[in-house]
Amino acid sequence: MERIYIGLGSNLAEPAAQLASALQAMAALPRTRLAAVSSLYASDPLGPPGQPRYANAVAALDSELAPLELLDGLQAIELAQGRVRKDERWAPRTLDLDILLFGEHAIDLPRLQVPHYHMHARAFVLYPLAEIAGDDLRLPDGRALRALLDACPFEGLEVAGALPGMAVTP
Repeated sequence: MERIYIGLGSNLAEPAAQLASALQAMAALPRTRLAAVSSLYASDPLGPPGQPRYANAVAALDSELAPLELLDGLQAIELAQGRVRKDERWAPRTLDLDILLFGEHAIDLPRLQVPHYHMHARAFVLYPLAEIAGDDLRLPDGRALRALLDACPFEGLEVAGALPGMAVTP
């Protein structure tokens, strides 16, 4: 079993409900258990102007799936919830599921880079991650989550409570 952290985001089609549905689908993946869920966070979009704010959260999974098996499962969940992959980077979306950390492994494959390539600069990832993993967590390269938090201010971010139908797990 590996402890895997997944970043969730949505800014279309009832974002909080999209995240709650994605969590239920992740919990139903084979050989996988949903171990913890952060609070719901609202964040400003990174991409093109004029799009709605994002709903974000981080989930911890305990899974026996291999990295690419998990990625395939997450992408199937995205597609089932209406995700349309476009060439435009950071466009609005119904659902985005990113593997942030996969145990203590560093993964560099054409389809998957773990730790997630830009998580160190994204408050909407770091703060919910710290909520469920603790700020003493270390990334595979040895960086401390606390140091990443110190370098990434809590700007444009607000805690929006628990996800609908989901208990927040510390």
